[in-house]
Amino acid sequence: MFTGIITAIGHIVSLRDLGAGSAHGKQLQVQTPPGWLAGTGLGDSIAINGACMTVTGLDAGGQQFSLDISAESLAITTGLAAVGPVNLEKALRANDRLGGHLVSGHVDGMGSVTRFEPVGESWLLQLLAPTELAKYLAYKGSITVNGVSLTVNQVQDLASGCQVSINLIPHTVQNTALQHLQTGHWVNLEIDLIARYVERMLKGAAQ
Repeated sequence: MFTGIITAIGHIVSLRDLGAGSAHGKQLQVQTPPGWLAGTGLGDSIAINGACMTVTGLDAGGQQFSLDISAESLAITTGLAAVGPVNLEKALRANDRLGGHLVSGHVDGMGSVTRFEPVGESWLLQLLAPTELAKYLAYKGSITVNGVSLTVNQVQDLASGCQVSINLIPHTVQNTALQHLQTGHWVNLEIDLIARYVERMLKGAAQ
């Protein structure tokens, strides 16, 4: 479990195929800021661009860790199959502050960036989410974008999907890998965890 509060920008520095066929995944080596891996052990969970992954190799002195990602996970996520910056968050502890919202680290779908530009002192981020996620997206509701807990400012249902508008304060842009987004980029999306259970309960009540 996570909160969507990014604590470091890491970098995927290398990738290695785990097999020769398309059914095989990859092993990723991730560089972290100095000291960020303190207290981390093998088997720990770390969210990378919003996807929960397991630490399979650790070089704390070299400030790097490795993980194995399956072909299935690669197919339903973005930003994890190439060298580049990624958002990092360690798993939530029972006594931690819940600064964002409850995040599972399970990507529900991918959205595309349709607009990302400064507006006043902040930045406007507009995403086109898949139509099947539209019912979970609401004004002032929570959404996770590449692992970042954000608030939805506007929702518009379109024939091509669900357009979501989000305001990013300068701190968020400066301290996450969202700063590298451009129009046309794909992002990992996770809908509000509570919305899943509300839908399930409503379905049960209707039967």
